[in-house]
This record gives sequence, structure tokens and C-alpha cells, in this order.
Amino acid sequence: MASRLYNWARWAIRRRGRVVAAWLLLLAVVGGLGITLHGKVTTEFSVPGIESQQAQDVLKEKFPQAAGGVARVVFAAPEGEKLTAPKTSAAMEASLEQAARVPGVADVSDPLKSRTVSADQRIGYADVRFGQQASDVTQEAKDALSDTMAQARDAGLEVEFGGSAMEVKTEVGGPAEIVGVVVAFAILALALGSLVAAGLPLLTALVGVAIGVLGVEFMTRYVEMTSTATVLALMIGLAVGIDYALFIISRHREQLADPDQDVEDSIARAVATAGGAVVFAGATVIIALAALAVTGIPFLTVMGLAAAATVALAVLVAVSLVPAALGFLGERLRPRSRARRTEGRERAPGAWGLAWGRAVTRKPLLVLLAGVIGLLALAAPARDLRLGLPSNASQPVDSTQHKSYDLLTDGFGPGFNATLTAVVDLDGVPAGDRTATVTGLRTALAGDRGVAVAAPPVTNADSTLAVIAVVPKTGPDAQATTDLVHRLRENAGTVEKAGGTLYIAGQTAAAIDVAGKLSDALPLFIAIIVILALILLTIAFRSLLVPVKAALGFLLSVAASLGATVWVFQDGHLNGVLDIPSAGPVTSFLPVLLIGVLFGLAMDYEVFLVSRMREHYEHTGDAAEAVTQGMARSGRVVSAAALIMVAVFGGFVFNHDPIIKSIGFALAFGVFVDAFVVRMTLVPAAMALLGRRAWGLPGWLDRVTPDVDIEGAKLPARAAVEAAEEEETTRDKASVH
Repeated sequence: MASRLYNWARWAIRRRGRVVAAWLLLLAVVGGLGITLHGKVTTEFSVPGIESQQAQDVLKEKFPQAAGGVARVVFAAPEGEKLTAPKTSAAMEASLEQAARVPGVADVSDPLKSRTVSADQRIGYADVRFGQQASDVTQEAKDALSDTMAQARDAGLEVEFGGSAMEVKTEVGGPAEIVGVVVAFAILALALGSLVAAGLPLLTALVGVAIGVLGVEFMTRYVEMTSTATVLALMIGLAVGIDYALFIISRHREQLADPDQDVEDSIARAVATAGGAVVFAGATVIIALAALAVTGIPFLTVMGLAAAATVALAVLVAVSLVPAALGFLGERLRPRSRARRTEGRERAPGAWGLAWGRAVTRKPLLVLLAGVIGLLALAAPARDLRLGLPSNASQPVDSTQHKSYDLLTDGFGPGFNATLTAVVDLDGVPAGDRTATVTGLRTALAGDRGVAVAAPPVTNADSTLAVIAVVPKTGPDAQATTDLVHRLRENAGTVEKAGGTLYIAGQTAAAIDVAGKLSDALPLFIAIIVILALILLTIAFRSLLVPVKAALGFLLSVAASLGATVWVFQDGHLNGVLDIPSAGPVTSFLPVLLIGVLFGLAMDYEVFLVSRMREHYEHTGDAAEAVTQGMARSGRVVSAAALIMVAVFGGFVFNHDPIIKSIGFALAFGVFVDAFVVRMTLVPAAMALLGRRAWGLPGWLDRVTPDVDIEGAKLPARAAVEAAEEEETTRDKASVH
């Protein structure tokens, strides 16, 4: 691999103008397609095969009026007043009449006629049902609906919106994300000691991310995907794009410290060594993200593939655009001051890493025990992990969705926001028995200890489908509501005996179903990731013990990150600091996403750190010194890379979207723990304990394992051969002339 990358890099340097032009042309083409021909994204996390989705499909087929998106308009009179007052009720009725004329609206309920008013008559709601799915309701229709409420607001009413049609679209690019990039630039400047060198990783990463994200936008024209997919592609692509360029540029500047080092050869060697690790590490991230497909959940598969494509672009940028750009910069990246330092001072850049490596390997067993115990303590809250999807309680406190949630809770109780829908398919029930079947079911549902109200059934035109709204006593995020959904589904047997089919659906039931599906997929996904880690690292380091150690460390990092996420988002700690409106279950697909992404990033740091150890061991055969020298040579750049990841992911913690906020936190915390506790502390301690045994393979396995040479051990000999060949070619040309 190293020799091929060396030749490739020299080709890119010598044709740097064409390489840069090709990337800019690709950016222009993909950007144009993404901006002008993009499709639409959805805010729904649907999963084929789950009961709530089956119910939705039945509704679309037999009762389309009940399957459309709903905007719930919540009215609240001032304290001491009532919605039933003549002036107030007239204004509310006039606004709802205008709402009925909004394009796409199929039906509008009247709070006073349908009795959807609280006991004190101060809070009420109207359901505005659209003729299309919630994800198909346009922003123009939502804005028009909001404008129709002007008369109600003028009468002194507070008007807020909830419901499936008013889900918030995820947005990025706010001040917090920009601050994350600025912090990344500052870290790059400190790590590389040059503003020019610090700006290059940002520029190249932005090129790769822009192509990736705009490409994903274009694909929304043909593939249904959630708005989170684009954000994840941006988040992962930006972080790894900066890191991969940093590794190559850092190696290049380290080599240029030698005043006799040729610039072109240095760039090619940096790509052959650090670039080889980039290719290998990037492959692990890509495979891990693509492996999300094994969950069998379409929106998660698309999300993983979108992020994987962006990472693939980051790798290609690192091994083509970066060396081309370095070729243009030439001697300007040579550390001028270092050439004048004394030999003792030349070792200063690695002094911190060397000192830290010696400190953690002095008493390696004690360091290992302390680190593992600390990580297990952080992981402890994960034992109570509950999965779900954010309700409107998790939206920002100043958003209309959060305000509507609070008003409905005040007026109708906490369970009203968790309303379930019992969908009864009566096709197989004799016409004369349908009424009795539905009535008996409603009585059974209302009799459950967790049900506050079971509304009268609503049937379609030919009475082959009935819908019963069931209001729990507890909110959508409560464990009791999850238990209630499972209990209500136990009534399916009674309906089946009559020839019908019962589905328990609604947004709350759908969130519970998605969480259950993902929980079932988690063990298989973890097994695939761990096996993948063992195979890839065995090939990379020609060792069995190094992969086992790396996989165990990865599992500790994931457990600690999940524990911290549960402690913050589910248990409600640090809510004020992180601007979290309400504690609730952890986003259902976060653990799978965290495992996939963190695996790739953990293997990044493992490869970059341990490859430098192996490089020293290959040259000297001294296993103990290889650990400390590997830390000295790679500790600083790995630390900088991890801090950049933390800064980029941490910027997303302050995004208003509760899903993006939790993903950003989990990834930032996970990267910090994995880089600084596992890779920079536990790995050198474990390597010191293993000694020479870390670098062994059984004979039979050694024979079948390919030698990828990511450390570039064979480059010196190849370079000498090439130099001799060039000299011979020069002599031949001279003799001809």
C-alpha cells in the first residue's frame, strides 16, 4: 500500500493544477445539482413492518381522511377568561374558518362543538387535518395556517401549534457550529505551528464536505431520507476531513525539519505513511457506517450510507487534493526555525508525548486498573438506558411546539400528548357484529388502569375500519406509557377471534416500536463491529493481541459515552448548562449510530498511534522503547485530532434539534474518552505489559494475512532503487547527447 500511495502522490504533485481543477469542477457540478435539483427530506422515522407503520398503511388504504398529517392548533385564553366567551369564541371560529380554506386542508374540527376544551374552559384545541402525509405538507401551507390565526391572536388568545404536520425541520450552520470550526482552526494552528498549514486542512475538508452534503441533497430527489442524514454527513465529514488532512500535513512538516529533505519526496512519503493510515482508518469508518444497513431500518441505512459517502470523499481529498495543495505551497511549509535548533531542542515537539508515554508505562497495571474502573463508573448509568424519539417537550422552550405541549398538559393532563390510536380492521368481521366488536374493544381499552379516556370510535364510509383515540394517564416519555402500549396490544386476540385485526398506533406507539426494533438489532450490530475491528487490525498490525486490546477499549468507550448520555439527557443532569428543555428517553437510533461512528474514529486513533509504535519496533526490535517513541511521535497530533473532533461535534450540542444535540454530545464525549483515556493512556499501558508478544502472529495466520505495510517500512529501499533508476536514466540521456 505504501509504495502505491507514494507513486500516486508523486503523480498528484506533478499534475497539481489538474488535480485541484478536477476537484473544483466536481464541486461546481455536484453543488449545482444539489442546489437546483434537490428533493425534500422527512421528519418521520418510519420502519416497515412495525405495528404502528402497518396501521398507517391500513389507514391510507381504507380511511385516507384519517391518515393525513395533522396540525393541532392550541388556543389558550388569558388567566381568568374562557374560550366560551362570546367575543373569544367568535374570533376563534373565524380563524378556523379561514384555516379550512388553506390549500391542502381536508378537515378542521371545532373545539366547542367537539368538546375539546379543558374543564376550566381556558384551553382548547382544533385539529387541522391535511389531505397528504405530514412530510408532504409544504412550509407555505404551514405559514398560511399560522397567518389565519391572526384574528384569534388579536382577540387576546395565545395560539400555538403541535401535531405531526408541524414537526420542526433540522437546521445547521448556527453560531455554535461556527464556533466549533473556529476552535478547530485554533487547535490546528497550535499543532502545526503555522497559520497557512492550519488553514489548509479546513479548506480541503470543506471541499470534501460540500461535495458530500450537496450530493446528499441531490439524492433526496430519488431517495427518501430524514433531515438528520444531511446533518450527520456534515458532522462526520467535516471532522474526519480536518483530521485526515492534519495527519498528512503534520507528517510532512515533521519530515521537512530536515533541511536536506526534498519537498516533493516529503509530500509523497507523508501520503505513503500517514496517508496509508488515513486510507485504512477511513475504510473502517466507511464500513462501520455502511454496516448500519444490517439493522434492517431504511432511514438508518440511508443515513449511514450518506455519511459513509462523505467520509469516502474525505479520504480521496486527503490523498489527492492535499498533496496537490502541498505541492503549490512548496517550501513555505518548511519549519524554518527548527533547522537552527540544537539537536536536543529538535526533540522538543515530541517531549510531551515522550514524557506522557513514560509516565503511563512506568506502572502499567495500575494505570490499566484505574482507567478501566473509571470508565466502568462512567458507564454505570447506561444500565437504565431507555430508548425513544423526542416529543415536543424536547423542543426549545420558546418554540411553538413546546408551548403547545405545555398548554395541552395543563389543560388535559400529561397523557394527552401521548394519545394513542387503536385502528381496527373489520374486513373479516360480519357486518352485524362490527358495532358490538368495536364497542366491546372500547370498553376493554377504557378499563385499563393506565388509560384516562377512550374516545368514541370513528368509522370509515363502509364501516370496514374503526379508529379509537386512547389517552393515557402518563406522558409520551414515561415508562408507564410504554408498558401501556404493550398491554393494549394484548387485546388483539379478542378482536382476531371476531375476524378483525387490532393495531395500536400513533406517534407515541411509533416511537416505542422504532426503539424496540433498534434494541433488537443492537447485539448483532455490536458483534459485526467487534469482529470487523479484529479482522482489520489483524491485517494492519499483523498481530492478534493488538486487535483484541483495541476492541475491548472501544467497548469501554461506547459504554462510557452511553452512560454519560443517559446521565445528561435521560436523568436530566446539566439541563440548564446544555439548554435541554426536558429530560426523556435517549434517541432510539443514537446507540447504533454512536457505535458505528465511534468505532471508525477509535480505529483512526488506534491506527495512527500504534502504527508509529510498530514502525519503531520494525526498525529497532525494542518493544518497550517502541511504545514511548510511538507516543512521542504521534501523541501530539492524535491529541490535536481528537480535540478537533470534540470541537466540531461539541458545536452541535447547542443545536436546537434534540436529536442533533444528543448525537453531538454522545460523539464529542465518546471521542474525548476514547482518545485521551483509552488510546493515549490505556493503550500504551497495555502495550507495555504485552511487550514483544503484542507483535506476534501464529505461523498459519501469518502466512494467510496480507502484508499491507501501512507504516511504510519498505519505502526506504524503494526510494533508493528509484533514485538509482533516475540516475541511470540521466546518464543514458547524457551519453546520447
